Amino acid sequence: MEKLHLLIPRWHREVAREFWRASSYGGGWATAAALLFLPLLHFLLRRRLRRSTVVGAPAVKAADHTSTSSVANIITEDDLRELISSLQVHPAKEREDWEYVISKGNDNISYEAWRDKKAVGPPRYLSVTTFERCSPEILRDFYMDSEFRKEWDNTLFSQDQLEVDVGSGTEVGRTIKKFPFLTPREYVLAWRVWEGHDNNFYCYIKECEHTLAPHQKKYVRVSHFRSGWCIRKVPGTDACEIRLVHEEANGMNVEMAKLAFAKGIWSYVCKMDRALRRYSSFYPRNSCSILTMRRLIKKAPPSMEIDTRDKHLETSNGIAVITQPKRGEKASKLIAKGILLVGTIVCLSQAGSSVGAQVAMACILKKLTNNNNSKNNNNVRSSKGKNN
Repeated sequence: MEKLHLLIPRWHREVAREFWRASSYGGGWATAAALLFLPLLHFLLRRRLRRSTVVGAPAVKAADHTSTSSVANIITEDDLRELISSLQVHPAKEREDWEYVISKGNDNISYEAWRDKKAVGPPRYLSVTTFERCSPEILRDFYMDSEFRKEWDNTLFSQDQLEVDVGSGTEVGRTIKKFPFLTPREYVLAWRVWEGHDNNFYCYIKECEHTLAPHQKKYVRVSHFRSGWCIRKVPGTDACEIRLVHEEANGMNVEMAKLAFAKGIWSYVCKMDRALRRYSSFYPRNSCSILTMRRLIKKAPPSMEIDTRDKHLETSNGIAVITQPKRGEKASKLIAKGILLVGTIVCLSQAGSSVGAQVAMACILKKLTNNNNSKNNNNVRSSKGKNN
């Protein structure tokens, strides 16, 4: 008790003396304990508030804090130059380098995708999605609105902003996504947005590391992620399109990843279109992520940007015929193949499966794909023979 006064500030000691004199039944001890607890509680609250302004804070507040130069240099204008160059290829013409994956559409949206045959490592895709009755500004905000994405994207578990650099316009964030039958994937990403000529918009995203996002055993960290897009108005129409190049190493078996993309992407695109229509009905939406993006967006260097107005990605009916299933195929065969494919996916996705089992399943998957391709090729040859 003799050294107790050394732990209490002077004004606390004066108040304590008055309470100590006023109490004759031990109340002074309780008062002293309370006065000791108050400074500790104040310190803990200040520390908690300081941390909440950085991790998971609204984007506008976090944008007021300029980050270090290391964040500013994660994405450079060289990345923008490479993105613009990647978006100029014509997969339908360069069939030796690109493999056709899918082409579907309805009254509101159309979607086409190709896979890069020369890509080493994870699959690399180029896609073109055209949205009818949509402006580039609405589509840009829809893609960048993190708060609204949480409402419609059920693969999204959580998404937080970690840091921004006002000077370069670079943002860093952490996203956790659900993967069916697999461990959730963790994405720590940096991205930048540019505005080009004729109301074109560019975005480039890549993986990075951040001190506020240490590795956790309960998630699988995505080690490689490169994605970028260009949004532009389709000339002469009320539609706009987004051209996107994307690749990521998320720990999935490569063959399983290809199959999952081909079978699931159109359903996801349709869901995204329905969300876009809801988003448009309440536009503009001034969410924190959108306000931050509008503040940080930069002008694309005119000397770097390539005019894309007359460069459309083309597809041919011949390619679509090759990949379409035979209409007369019996339902029983389709069901059997579906069950086998699902079993193959589950087996390949299990990290504990033996190497031999995974190789066997991969061979089955490849055999099914080859059989379908050979049947479609025969159909194409026979149709050509009839035309001749």
